[in-house]
Amino acid sequence: MLKKAILPLLIAGVGLAALHGLGITLDLQCLARRESDLRAFGDDHPVLVWFIAFAAYVAVTGLSLPGATPMSLLYGWHFGWLGGVVLVSFASTAGATVAFLLSRFLFRDAILARFGDRFAAFNQSLKREGPFFLFTLRLIPAVPFVVINAVMGLTPIRVRTFWWVSQLGMLPGTAVYLYAGSSFPSLQTLADQGISAVFTRTQLALITTAFVLLGAFPLAVRVTMAWISALWRVPRPDKKA
Repeated sequence: MLKKAILPLLIAGVGLAALHGLGITLDLQCLARRESDLRAFGDDHPVLVWFIAFAAYVAVTGLSLPGATPMSLLYGWHFGWLGGVVLVSFASTAGATVAFLLSRFLFRDAILARFGDRFAAFNQSLKREGPFFLFTLRLIPAVPFVVINAVMGLTPIRVRTFWWVSQLGMLPGTAVYLYAGSSFPSLQTLADQGISAVFTRTQLALITTAFVLLGAFPLAVRVTMAWISALWRVPRPDKKA
């Protein structure tokens, strides 16, 4: 997860370097004014901005396009932690369900041809462990969500069950990513105070905490899920008649 969080920053850095090499400069004050205009537009049309952001996230995740991670960070930065978590939680679940339904009704043969071996393993685990198996997959990003959405569409799991288990399982990771995004300062703050705005004691603590959580989250989940899974499989004594 930490690599996924850093990758967008590296891409942005390469992009800025390329623009500079082409003689195109981006003035931070100009960008800050654009940010101010965007936030003012959002204040005047909150429902419209929220709907556009929601639809964009559903489209990216529903069509299995790259970009969900940087979008999560961006939404945390723009909407704040709580507002971003609510938006991304429902949008990511809706997008996952769209991909799930596309797999079930339109691309079944293609998905079977590509992920047939995983489908057999998923189906057996789902029969043995039920929704808990999907919940585990959502918490531990060992298998890409694109694969989970596609292969789960081939199983007999109900759409309603897929929705609530996915939303619950993705919520912790969503909260961490949105916290990371919300910890970055505004462009206006950067324009006024320079890069030192990022390295104030409070700001540095927020950013460091966010990335520590991003890095430690998979390990914490693995330990927790191993403990829960062990409890789940403990044989229960038969009740005496």
